[in-house]
Amino acid sequence: MADPTELDADALSRAIHARKLSCREVMQAYLARIDRLNPRFNAIVNLAPPEPLLEQADERDAELARGESRGWMHGMPQAIKDTAHALGFPSTLGSRVLEQATPAVDSLYVARMKAAGCIVIGKTNMPEFGLGSHTFNELFGPTANAWDPQRSAGGSSGGAAVALAHRLLPVADGSDFMGSLRNPAAWNNVFGLRPSQGRVPGWPKPEIWVNQLATDGPMARNVRDLAQLLSVQAGHDARVPLSIAQGPQSFVPIRLPEPAQLRVGWLGDLGGYLAIEPGVLPVCEQALGVLASAGTHVEEVAPGFEPEAVWQAWLVWRRALVASAVGAVLAQPGARGSVKPEALWEHDSAADLSFSQFMHASQARSAFHGQMLALLERFDVLALPSAQVWPFDIRERWPREIAGRPMDTYHRWMEVTLYATFAGLPAMSVPAGFDPAERLPMGLQLIGKPGGEAELLQLAAIYEQLMGDVIRRRPPDPH
Repeated sequence: MADPTELDADALSRAIHARKLSCREVMQAYLARIDRLNPRFNAIVNLAPPEPLLEQADERDAELARGESRGWMHGMPQAIKDTAHALGFPSTLGSRVLEQATPAVDSLYVARMKAAGCIVIGKTNMPEFGLGSHTFNELFGPTANAWDPQRSAGGSSGGAAVALAHRLLPVADGSDFMGSLRNPAAWNNVFGLRPSQGRVPGWPKPEIWVNQLATDGPMARNVRDLAQLLSVQAGHDARVPLSIAQGPQSFVPIRLPEPAQLRVGWLGDLGGYLAIEPGVLPVCEQALGVLASAGTHVEEVAPGFEPEAVWQAWLVWRRALVASAVGAVLAQPGARGSVKPEALWEHDSAADLSFSQFMHASQARSAFHGQMLALLERFDVLALPSAQVWPFDIRERWPREIAGRPMDTYHRWMEVTLYATFAGLPAMSVPAGFDPAERLPMGLQLIGKPGGEAELLQLAAIYEQLMGDVIRRRPPDPH
């Protein structure tokens, strides 16, 4: 059979289960590709030595020989985003302070992926503490964009997206607080799905009631693989009381509705509120035009909410949640001098935050949630760009301005991604096209109804059929 890394994940799973490929052959092929490409892109960190990985592959082969399969991911190599715990690997969060942090248990979604048969080979790179949509840190260095190594890979799931784009992994996992599954997917021409709040439960966590803005989720090169991985990761867990118990247990197979049955509300730049780099809106509008030409109703729509009020409420929530996480690290002796300034700013700016302020922001968030639901009564999905800028110079920390408008925080340039997060809604980045020079990718962000992952995947499957030429494009393979 051809190089196993050329197969999409579902085809790889079928080949392994049909014993057309051994798990050892699969592991050898992926390790060889990682050895060739990862030094250039720095997507996978803390890679395990080959010998124990090949031993685990041999164990998976022995199980198949006995007629035993662990599941869809049986024998698949998988590197876990460094936000999550995977036994045997440090949970560094991209920080020197946590370089030797050893987890006592797997994160819940990692345990589920292992139970489905994957073999964890290492971790994927991320910004320190996952803060900022640009994957660089002092511990491992930057991750380069799959399409241009001089550009940012996005973040915080940047290592995962680049590993996926360059076929260092069959599928990838990530997490999303402010676009961390969507922005890197957009910038590397793959799919990234932020599930509904509670669809993929987060555990273990020190706090399980309020800290719900971040969620884990899947990334893939096609919609079927995305649905398969979500099916592995999702599901209620009693230890996470706000996890979703209702809805499908599997998101495969995907039922394809008629395009003419679908309604898409295009929010664009929110009536000029969002600063967006030239070329981004046209490429997204062109992608929506492909859906419209197939019969989908696409309509430009006013936001129905006050974006600046949402931003101010978001800042309060974000500072409260990020400050507690960063504060736990800063409690270690000497940590403050090793932590990046953006994390310190988040922590320090929350020092005088009152409960009254937090409750006021929570009320504003509640009103915003209702406004988003009102829009979703008219449309099946809402559409926005997945990012406000094209991938920028890898040496920059973050864009200081967009189209001449200054950015007043290190994350204002990714404001476009906060709306799904703040409303607890599922959102997916799908490949939309490339910049005018046909070099750098951009994604289109689709926001669904509460618990609407299945419907989002259905729309994405139709979109995939229509946009196949864009989606099948592969980044340059440096030799």
